[in-house]
Amino acid sequence: MRRKVFAPLVLTTALLSASLPYNNVLAVQPDHQIENHAVKKWNENANVPLFVKEKHAKRQSATSNDALNYLEENKDKIKIKNPKAELKVEKSDKDELGMTHVRFNQTKNDVPVEGAEIIVHYNANDEITVVNGAYNNQLEESDLDTTPAVTSEKAMEAAKSSVKAHNELDQLPTSKLVIYPFQGQNHLAYKVNVNFIGNEPGNWFVFVDAETGKVIDKHNAIMDVDQYKTQNGSGTGVLGDHRLLHISKSKAENEGTTFQLADYSHEGLDGILTYDYSNNKLELFSNKSASFKSEFDRPAVDAHYNSEQVYDYYLNEHGRNSLDDNGMPIQSVVHYGDNYNNAFWNGTYMVYGDGDGEFFIPLSASLDVAAHEMTHGVTSNSANLIYKFQSGALNEAFSDIFGALIDDSDWEIGEDIMAPAAVADGRTSLRSLSDPSKYPVGSKYAPYGNGEGMYPSHMDEFYDLPGDLDNGGVHINSSIINHAAYLTAQDIGREKLGDIYYRALTHYLTPTSDFSDARQAIIQSAVDLYGEGSSEVQAATGGLDSVGITE
Repeated sequence: MRRKVFAPLVLTTALLSASLPYNNVLAVQPDHQIENHAVKKWNENANVPLFVKEKHAKRQSATSNDALNYLEENKDKIKIKNPKAELKVEKSDKDELGMTHVRFNQTKNDVPVEGAEIIVHYNANDEITVVNGAYNNQLEESDLDTTPAVTSEKAMEAAKSSVKAHNELDQLPTSKLVIYPFQGQNHLAYKVNVNFIGNEPGNWFVFVDAETGKVIDKHNAIMDVDQYKTQNGSGTGVLGDHRLLHISKSKAENEGTTFQLADYSHEGLDGILTYDYSNNKLELFSNKSASFKSEFDRPAVDAHYNSEQVYDYYLNEHGRNSLDDNGMPIQSVVHYGDNYNNAFWNGTYMVYGDGDGEFFIPLSASLDVAAHEMTHGVTSNSANLIYKFQSGALNEAFSDIFGALIDDSDWEIGEDIMAPAAVADGRTSLRSLSDPSKYPVGSKYAPYGNGEGMYPSHMDEFYDLPGDLDNGGVHINSSIINHAAYLTAQDIGREKLGDIYYRALTHYLTPTSDFSDARQAIIQSAVDLYGEGSSEVQAATGGLDSVGITE
């Protein structure tokens, strides 16, 4: 590949691959245990993985109270000393198979433990089949003081200062008192979320010691109206595609009619909205005509159109109503930055740069890019995989996998947004699920792998990266999970793969899940859907075995 000089970027929880020469990556992560292969450990004795299979233990009812009673009755088996005192119900939901999943968060003195969740799964006959998650067993005997000495307001100021947040933020910071396992200790801390767009976007989670007011850890989780009436419109996309759009029109007093990329046509959804950021502020993308066809309009047309396609996929294939399954608005931002070669999910918006014309064209042009970013939103509202090390690699992998399932023409990510110069240099996509090693990783990552310097497709090629390089390998090691999914799909097809992986993501994975946990979650999801010993279970198992995730 010819060397070029590009403007520096902020790499986010975005789709952008860590092999590109201009990536800047952030963060540091926990990971909890897995005995085979190289793994980063967050707090080696904390948040221990749990996976217990029951032989269909019949219960009175599939409720949170019954689930807690089960855990209390079986505390020796699950190795939790006092479930009723330490576990608080987070949510309970019933899926399309009639199974009920009750999710608990571990607490100490009513303070939640970061990343420590237990899920009890019932089948349609109210029988408990599986209990899984992660539990911090250090805290049972700990005398950790859970009364903060520092106020939430001071913690937020420290957090904003540590990430150089703007004086005026797009969203107000939030703060939550938690117990944070980090570097061998459990800390009482404020978990502060600071979110802003600006020149260097951030969706920072900052952990501030509640005793001293000092920052313990931080990571950027940017992954990489009644007066409106929805009507039909049209537009032209970046690649010249004619798009039929759902838009809105309004007419203010003494002004002409204005058409906006605002779609309120979906029942139970708070809208699909597309914004312009070319003036460094969010403005609903508007036009004097219902036809959006100018060069400037094209990235917005694709962002708006692709958002609806992804929304329809999740609704029709998985019964999911928007990213949070509760109708939250789907919001996209285009014309972000100057020649910005990236796209990201910031916890609220999908944000797309226009590219520099050398490596990328406008990134909203690609359906799989939109699907990738929106799937980060699904993950944030389900497993909430922490964006560092193996849990972060799972976060990236699920976005790539659903990107390839929704844009189902191939098993590549980003093939539609590569600029002619990049294609001429042999870079025809960002990543490949079918052949990960077709592309090299960057030179600063290569020493942490097996010496070949290519994207890995097997655990033997795992990159044991530190937390300050690609958040511990989130964009690199994700290709191992990507390849496992591709291999499974060759046996059972895309639709069944999507059903299995969606179920694993939304019902079994927890924030600190690693590759071993993902294996258990994916195989159990196949069992739920198709039965023990089925060809689908064999295919799911075989895909993971083939990439070296064997336990």
